[in-house]
Amino acid sequence: MSQAYESISTTIRERRSIRQFLSDPIPHEVVLELLDTAAWAPFHSVKEPWRFIMFTGEGRKQFSDAVLSTYTQERKQQFGEQVAQAYCHQVPVHLIVCMEEDPRPKQWEEALSAVSALIQNLQLLAWERKIGVVWKTNDYNWDPRFRESVGIKPGQKVVGTLHMGYFDPSIDRMAKPRTPAAELLTLIDH
Repeated sequence: MSQAYESISTTIRERRSIRQFLSDPIPHEVVLELLDTAAWAPFHSVKEPWRFIMFTGEGRKQFSDAVLSTYTQERKQQFGEQVAQAYCHQVPVHLIVCMEEDPRPKQWEEALSAVSALIQNLQLLAWERKIGVVWKTNDYNWDPRFRESVGIKPGQKVVGTLHMGYFDPSIDRMAKPRTPAAELLTLIDH
């Protein structure tokens, strides 16, 4: 096997979702560089189906406020301060990845698949730059209050909210076991 194959294989196997970040900001240029490369994901449509909304620095408060706007009063009292602290100070970048909804099932599925491939590319590229990512699909992504507050337009689907930041690589992160492909494969060879 080639050295490039081994390198890619290692990155795929070692990448983990990261939920605890260092407070160091990620320069916008770095995120844009990662997105520009991740955008080489395959897509079927005439134009790329993805769109991005990024919250950094003081913009993280807008993201936090949008999330909190979806909470009940009781939940805000219980978790509001903790959420605000985490989203405003402990997570350097919040990146919402959206796609245009298409009423045609085939086109919708192709777009969702393409955007998902882009997100995986982004996670792998970020890992190589020692930037951790966790891909979230929380209930607030569908809440009209959140969507309006963060700039999601009608007819757009949030494919994921990505929380990103540098992380401490010395922390051991255990992988979930994977089922060998041979156990999941139905082979038709005749």
